[in-house]
Amino acid sequence: MQGREWWRGAVIYQVYLPSFLDSDGDGTGDLPGLRDRLGYIADLGVDAIWISPFYPSPQRDFGYDVVDYRSIDPRFGSQADFDRVVARAHKLGLKVLIDQVWSHTSSDHPWFEESRASAGNARADWYVWADPREDGTPPNNWLSVFGGSAWRWEPTRRQYYLHHFLPTQPKLNLRNKAVLAEHFTTAEYWLGRGVDGFRLDAVDFMLHDPHLGDNPANPATVGAPPINPFRMQQHLRDMSHADTHALIADIRTFMNRYPEATTIGELSSEPAAARRVAAMTGKTRLHMAYTLAVSKSEFSAAALRKVLAETIELRRSGWPCWSFNNHDVARAASRWNASGIEPARFAVLQMALLLSLPGSASLFQGEELGLPNAKIPLDRMRDPFGLRFYPAFHGRDGSRTPMPWAAGVRNLGFSRAEDTWLPIAPAHAALTVDRQQQDPLSTLAAYRAMLAWRKRNRASIESEVSLLDLADPLLGFRHDNGAGAVIAIFNFAATPAAIPLSTLPRFQVAEELGFAARPVDGTLGLPPFGVTLGLTES
Repeated sequence: MQGREWWRGAVIYQVYLPSFLDSDGDGTGDLPGLRDRLGYIADLGVDAIWISPFYPSPQRDFGYDVVDYRSIDPRFGSQADFDRVVARAHKLGLKVLIDQVWSHTSSDHPWFEESRASAGNARADWYVWADPREDGTPPNNWLSVFGGSAWRWEPTRRQYYLHHFLPTQPKLNLRNKAVLAEHFTTAEYWLGRGVDGFRLDAVDFMLHDPHLGDNPANPATVGAPPINPFRMQQHLRDMSHADTHALIADIRTFMNRYPEATTIGELSSEPAAARRVAAMTGKTRLHMAYTLAVSKSEFSAAALRKVLAETIELRRSGWPCWSFNNHDVARAASRWNASGIEPARFAVLQMALLLSLPGSASLFQGEELGLPNAKIPLDRMRDPFGLRFYPAFHGRDGSRTPMPWAAGVRNLGFSRAEDTWLPIAPAHAALTVDRQQQDPLSTLAAYRAMLAWRKRNRASIESEVSLLDLADPLLGFRHDNGAGAVIAIFNFAATPAAIPLSTLPRFQVAEELGFAARPVDGTLGLPPFGVTLGLTES
């Protein structure tokens, strides 16, 4: 389709670099390992990769605490290794997106070392500083996502600095034009090295109330406190300030100098998620965005119908990138499969739903294998978020374990090291890439078939969407591009469903997808947790 922006309807494969493939035997994945497996990613049928941070970092939050935005951490390789990844990806037809962490740096960053030294140096206001209250307490009641106050006392400056996450992740002052100029220079640098766009981390945390007003209490948490006190506030002052829209517009103006490049914003799970995606994306804002609210919702026809209805209503003013899995949430195969659906059947159900939703989509490495969340013993946990709230919350390590490439070999083919940075998950041994590549009925085979089908019918999947009149536990919708339509129907129940064909649009079931739903005697029958996709006649 000449003239179509490549990112519209694209499927993006997230590479969590430390756990993808270790090429040098140190137990941590790296850029040469990624280059060696780019063919595997291309063969899936995706359009792009998104690579997690590979910048120099103390790794307290595993790369999301940056010390140098324009270099490669030696544990991941060299600049030449990165250039080889980009060149190989482009040769295979894959676009390359990289993380940009604009809201905060590591406390080890030279900018912060200078900023914390005094209130009068050249970078004194590159971070968010505030005086204590008269009683010495922090300037307001804001809480960190990772627990405790969002403020840390700096005795040298005799002020508090803001940190939305770890105390070692000080908040950058994005109202400072000099800070933004540095970020845009960084973006120019990586675009000059051939990247095709950026995933922007923590967009909701970019700007806050400059007057530092207190957050009000969250009435939804009356009673027993939640695991994380962060949920006990309405985040009206510390997040998503109205000025963020102007900042996003400035980012889009910059990106328009690179018309083939794109941006994906990460939005939080705070309320009104679909509305925020619409407000943050469009012709003068980010190209697309995903929200953690989807992966943190329940997996039911009712919940997903609500999200989809809101998205349909707002989509003309924005562009969603759907994500069910990523490095910040437990894998859907465990998180959503509470009813104990046969794992392979569940994997196909959630895959078919994700890849038929209107917009773009993001897959997380191993999702195509149907990997369950790994169980990490306390003595091997690395995630500071999990360690802070253990044992009520086990953190994010379970979705970040090494990729299982080969059965019957050391570390399932991820590394030749004696040990790996996170442990290999025993439950993944039966789901390795090599085993699934030999099985035409595997989850991997189903993903490849679905991705190929989506690509053939991409024009329809990018078109207007409407919900079908189906009651729980069924969910259905149609994409209509004027010449034809894609029909998608899902059964969220453990019992079969029968739908009179007279109540549905006339369509031809896509039998090549193997979803086992067939029209018989005037009725469309769906097995438990079954799926059907098809096309109307043009």
